Amino acid sequence: MKVIGLTGGIATGKSTVSGMLAKLGAEIIDADKIARGVVEPGQRCLDMIAAKFGKNVLKSDGTLDRKKLGSIVFSDKRKLKLLNDITHPEIRKIIEQRLKSIETNGKSDAVVVDAAVLIESGMDDMVDEVWLVYVDDDIQLERLKKRDNITDEEAAVRISSQMPFSQKMHHADCIIDNSKTIEHTKEQVEKLWSELFQKKSR
Repeated sequence: MKVIGLTGGIATGKSTVSGMLAKLGAEIIDADKIARGVVEPGQRCLDMIAAKFGKNVLKSDGTLDRKKLGSIVFSDKRKLKLLNDITHPEIRKIIEQRLKSIETNGKSDAVVVDAAVLIESGMDDMVDEVWLVYVDDDIQLERLKKRDNITDEEAAVRISSQMPFSQKMHHADCIIDNSKTIEHTKEQVEKLWSELFQKKSR
């Protein structure tokens, strides 16, 4: 079983590429979905977040106020690290369990771990290859503003909170340019997918 780590900066189109890989037959482990799950009410991570950041990061119904927490951590790297130290070990544990389950059941020849902070969190040691999705800086900024309905300044702060592409590329085995058309992206993904199985057959 081949394990691909799919990563990229915020609003680079990682989910689009993940969807393409799913259609090609890959089993997808979505780290972002897992991350949302570990901070649901009743989860230990949510209790720890409330203890470290204050109960004002919770809504009246006890769920996490993501916007409020985001305004705290995206502008302060120490607080972002504190949040990551709470959530990343739990996310990693769940991903490891799912990888083991997929391998045991023989569900798929290739699994994609779709994770925005794959490299920053050190989870790239769980995968065989790292595929990095890239877009030009101005496209990333515009996509993020439109997606999250935020200002230029807010978008820039969120982007700067992540590892820059210039650093991520040193960890990547493959780079997928998602700055152009969907067809152009699809061609790259299909080529990499085909090459992946050629490597397996050698």
